[in-house]
Amino acid sequence: MLTGLMDSLTTVRDFIRWGASRFNAAGLFFGHGTDNALDESAALVMHALHLRHDLPEECLDGVLTATERDQVISLIESRIETRKPAAYLTHEAWFAGLSFYVDERVIVPRSPIAELIADCFAPWIDPQQVSAVLDLCTGSGCIAIASAVAFPDARVDAADISPDALAVAGLNVERHGLGQRVRLFESDLFRGLGDRCYDVIVSNPPYVGLGEMQTLPQEFRHEPALALSGGADGMDIVAQILVQAAEHLTGAGILIVEVGYSQEALVARYPQVPFLWLEFEHGGDGVFLLEHQQLLDYRQAFGPAVEVRAGSSGAQEGVN
Repeated sequence: MLTGLMDSLTTVRDFIRWGASRFNAAGLFFGHGTDNALDESAALVMHALHLRHDLPEECLDGVLTATERDQVISLIESRIETRKPAAYLTHEAWFAGLSFYVDERVIVPRSPIAELIADCFAPWIDPQQVSAVLDLCTGSGCIAIASAVAFPDARVDAADISPDALAVAGLNVERHGLGQRVRLFESDLFRGLGDRCYDVIVSNPPYVGLGEMQTLPQEFRHEPALALSGGADGMDIVAQILVQAAEHLTGAGILIVEVGYSQEALVARYPQVPFLWLEFEHGGDGVFLLEHQQLLDYRQAFGPAVEVRAGSSGAQEGVN
């Protein structure tokens, strides 16, 4: 396999640099955990070699065996040939400092909401008052699991309409030993949650508009469309969340929803609503916060509930 490389590439550092060059030449898209060719290459090389990402600098000059070289080259070439996000090749993604199993049944975790969880949603709510959290459209379960770690005394529910996504979430709940604290629900948004109420509702729902769906880079086409597509302007499912969320929040509760680059579409739908757009130290945007009372105050602006089949997100009692 590419035997000529055996003479010119020898160290870990060599293969990281080579992989980055190959990725740039192939015109790959980066947006599933890394945002550049060098970091993507490093992630794949370290995985192939079973090495930690925080490897000491001097170890990058270690020389690979012939078998290790073949393993690295195979993974680098697979990324180019398949255009799959690296996380689908390694079956691992990191979120909020935690490792998660992922495959094509769920989108790759990459939400800036991780930063909010690390801060226990402060200063927007008193962490000491958080006893129940809902992760709506949970996908891999990463937000729910990270929230359970951040709030060890809280009840955490995770809801999704996709049985496939919930199967992955179940693997991650078990992986982190949280089977007694994180409950999974097969639910079309709030429909299967009965009268449960939460101090914090967090959601990274489908929010990609129809036009954008048709022009997504090839890497995104490996992700489930159910978890991406949000209707004509991307806001159909978000609109349902806005209509229904107040009924499932405590009086001092907050709703946090990611809409990414569809922020303008949301504002265009509800120009009178005072969305609080959160800022992130480590990058990311398009995440809004509304308080329970605001959801009540602007309920008329959100309009009546309209039947929309939610994306990867009636129901069953906890499935784990």
